[in-house]
Formats: sequence, structure tokens, C-alpha cells
Amino acid sequence: MQLKIYNSLTAEKEIFKPILEGNVGMYVCGPTVYSNVHLGNVRTFLSFDFIYRTLMHLGYKVRYVRNITDAGHLTDDGNVENDRFVKQTRLEKLEPMEIVQKYTVDFHKVLEMFNLLPPNIEPTATGHIVEQIELTQKLIERGFAYESNGSVYFDVLEYNKRGLNYGELSKRNIEELFANTRDLDGQGEKKNPQDFALWKKASPAHIMRWNSPWGEGFPGWHLECTAMSTKYLGENFDIHGGGMDLKFPHHECEIAQGKACNDTAPVNYWMHANMLTMNSQRMSKSTGNYILPMQLVSGENDFFEKPFHPSIVRFCFLQAHYRSVLDISNDAMIASEKGFIRLMEAVKVLNSITPDDTKESGFNLEEWKNKCYEALTDDFNSPILIAHLFEAVKFIFALNDGKETISSKDLEDLKSTLNAFIFDVLGLQTIEENNNEKLDQTLKVLIELRNQARKAKNFELSDQIRDKLLAEGIELKDGRDGTTYVLN
Repeated sequence: MQLKIYNSLTAEKEIFKPILEGNVGMYVCGPTVYSNVHLGNVRTFLSFDFIYRTLMHLGYKVRYVRNITDAGHLTDDGNVENDRFVKQTRLEKLEPMEIVQKYTVDFHKVLEMFNLLPPNIEPTATGHIVEQIELTQKLIERGFAYESNGSVYFDVLEYNKRGLNYGELSKRNIEELFANTRDLDGQGEKKNPQDFALWKKASPAHIMRWNSPWGEGFPGWHLECTAMSTKYLGENFDIHGGGMDLKFPHHECEIAQGKACNDTAPVNYWMHANMLTMNSQRMSKSTGNYILPMQLVSGENDFFEKPFHPSIVRFCFLQAHYRSVLDISNDAMIASEKGFIRLMEAVKVLNSITPDDTKESGFNLEEWKNKCYEALTDDFNSPILIAHLFEAVKFIFALNDGKETISSKDLEDLKSTLNAFIFDVLGLQTIEENNNEKLDQTLKVLIELRNQARKAKNFELSDQIRDKLLAEGIELKDGRDGTTYVLN
């Protein structure tokens, strides 16, 4: 099957053709480490973790680069006091690199909790100042940038005059961009309102500053990704990913920088993960509709009735396609928890199934596998993959009830395939908790008491145990190999 990827640049699904056969270079914009990583960020990084896992499962050798922005993140190109790191250092009364360290640790801790694989390379903006200065000099030499009052700006109008198209990714018209630009402090330094900063002159109060040919300053936000992606993946690489909110201006600027520097499109496939909402509303600190990842997992919040294990959160996120808006709510999380438990119970039950080689398998395994791979190769369609997994789950419980049969060969194939999809590709983990172990032991005792009652023909007691457990959401399943239970 050919892998198809939705390319944001062309707004179409395209057959994926890597630059180097069997290899993939993938760059994903990482966090700006001035505060705790929020749940929307987690959704984006988790989406690309699933994409990374899928590419490896399909046999590609992947070099995955995800940066850390630890300097120069301006909300606009005007007032340097709008640098988020400057604001946070004042708020917390810490040195800038203390802020960076604190929130980088938090970022890694949260992503590890949700079982995200680390990237192959995780470069930082502060570790690549030299490369950013060199890129800025090259852009000046090629006539695409100019120095103004100690700052350097990319000349968008000059870029377009040379037959290039600033706005090609976001599908924006440059005349409209000029018309809709709001006045910003420091705008007078620019030739054109849409020009963006490559290097900013540091104010006297600005702590994070480096020497440059234009005086002391710090790099522009857009430049760092061009510097790091080019260094580790080359002037032209396969996939660039990030959140939908980065399409403009951040990724638009990256395209312009790459083309202006190297006379080639920097990226072949642009991929964007969509936003996360909660209770059908945008998550925002200002409205109070906001929750941190740790609060969802710990239960210390006012939105959800109970804590949810990170693997259940991950399962919930993957039930929506990465390009779709995902809305989480208490009901959605409860439903995800039930689905997750049933999926994991099926894995457990499958390991206790006895094959029957005297009959044909009642499940077309090859057809099912093909459908699963069709979902994976159709722009990484995780919800369709999960739907197909539950077709197998239904068959597994039918096997356990003695209603279906499976051969030895198909049983081993089903086990290995199901485990690969659930644990390697989706990245789910089993939940091992003391409470679950105690529940398991308690139910074993109750099942044994029920079996003794049935042997003694005390069917009233036997049915009473079964019915009371069912009322509590625990269904007993009697099969050829004994009695098991399912949490409903």
C-alpha cells in the first residue's frame, strides 16, 4: 500500500515519496519553554508521535528532529519587552535559563507520562546562535534582508518581486496582508509592514542577548527553525509538522527564509495538527476553560469527575484524526476509559485462547489486516484504525465464549499484529495498578465461590453472584477454559 499524506501546502492528499528511499527526515516545531506545556500542545506532539511510530512501523528509517525554543520568542516584531521569556523572568523573579530549565524539565516529564518517544535530535535555539547569525548574513548578502537600527528584517516585498510567493502556505494574498497589518511599536524600522525580524536589537533591560555584526541582540523566532532544520535535515527535507496555529506566520516565514537562502523549497510535505477544545469551547486561561495535563491525570480540577490514566487520555486523543478538532469532556473521557478497558481486556483474553486446527478460522485475518493498514497509510487515520481494532475485539470475545474458532497460525498472527498496533503504533500502555490487582484477586475468589455453588447445584446463589457483579459493571463470561470477567 502507498502512504498518502495530506500536504497543507497543496491542500491535497499526496502519495508520499521520500527524498531518499526508505528514509524520512521529519522536523516538528517544539515548545517555547517559558511556561508549563498545555494540553493542546500535548495533543500536537502526541499526533506527531503517532505519525513517527507509524512511519517506523511501515519500515522507514526516520530522523525525527524537534526543537526547544529557549530564546527570542516575540509575540510581535515590535516591542522587545513582549519577549515571553522577559515577561516570565520578571513574573517569577528567576534568571532566564532557570525558567528554561524549569519548563523544559516539565515538558519532558509530561511527554514521558503520555508515552511519547523522544526525537532523535532535540536542538535548542540558544545552542544555534552562530548558525542563525550566518543565515541572517546570507539573507542580507542575497538582498532579501536589511539592517535597521541594530535589528535585521526579512524584506517580504523584495521576496515577492523576485517571483516568489509569501503567503503560499496560508493561502494569503500579500496585498491583503499589507492592508490588514496593525500598527506595532518599532514598525518605523521596517520598510514594509509585513517584514519580519531575523535579529532584534536588545534593549538595555533585555537579559538574553548575544553579540552579532549588528550589535547585541537576539534571534527572531522564525529563524531558529530554519537554522536547525537545515543543519540536521538538509536544505530540502521530507516532512515539517506543527500545530495549525503555526501555519501563519511561523511556517510561512520558514518557507520564505529557506527559499531565499537556498533557492529551493525547504520542505516537501507540510503537516498540521488541529486544535483541542474542552466542553465545546476554546481552552483559555482568561475564560477559565483551561486545564493542565497533570490536572487531568491527577483529577485535581473542576471539569472531570475523576482522574484519568495517561494511556486513557492518549487513547481519547487518538480517536480523533490529527487534522480534526478534538473536543474533550467528562462524557468523552468516560467513554474512552470504557473503550480502553475493553481493548486491553481483549488483549488479555487473547492470550488465554486455545486454538482449534480442526476447523477454519471464523475471522478473515488478512482482510482485517489490510483494512488496518489502509487506515494507517491513508494520512495516518487513527480513528479508523481503532474502529478496525474493535472488530478484532468483538471476534476475540466470541472466541472466548466458544462461538468462534481460530487456528494456531492465525492465533499467533492475530496476537502479534494486535500487539503491534496497540502498543507500538498507537503507543498505548497497560494500566498496572495495585487496585486492579486487588480487584482481580477478589473476583477470582467470587468466581471460585460461584463455581462451588454451581457444583452443589445451588443455582440461586450462583445467579445471585453473577447478577450482583453485573449490576456493578462486571460481566462474568463462562467459556470452555473457565470463567473470565469483563469490566463494562
